[in-house]
Amino acid sequence: MKIIIINGPNLNLLGTRETSVYGDQNFESYFAKLKSLYPKTELEYYQSNIEGELINKLHETGFSYAGIVFNAGGYTHTSVALADAISAIKTPVVEVHISNIFSREEFRHHSLIASKCKGRISGFGLDSYRLALESLLH
Repeated sequence: MKIIIINGPNLNLLGTRETSVYGDQNFESYFAKLKSLYPKTELEYYQSNIEGELINKLHETGFSYAGIVFNAGGYTHTSVALADAISAIKTPVVEVHISNIFSREEFRHHSLIASKCKGRISGFGLDSYRLALESLLH
């Protein structure tokens, strides 16, 4: 079973960016932990700060993978194009956020991609990714 985690803009800075909000662990080390927790699942990871590259990755994986865990970062609140890309593919997508977006600025309370996703997990730190994986595996 193949599942990909796709991270959007600024998530390449995890571990150094706003550690009071996002923690001090970089994503690569957390991803290694996920791979060890799920040895029977073929996990992949992709990150881009560019909206079009995220759309291309959704198109590339959205018809052959078993699941997509997607943290669109700031594009969550602004990108109709990402919502359309999720709507166009067959693979189930789980929207993920590290922080509790509802305890932050009001503009973060609305997601343009949520209605196109299987579900949403928010506010559990990096563990949000593991919870999303569990939802796709069971």
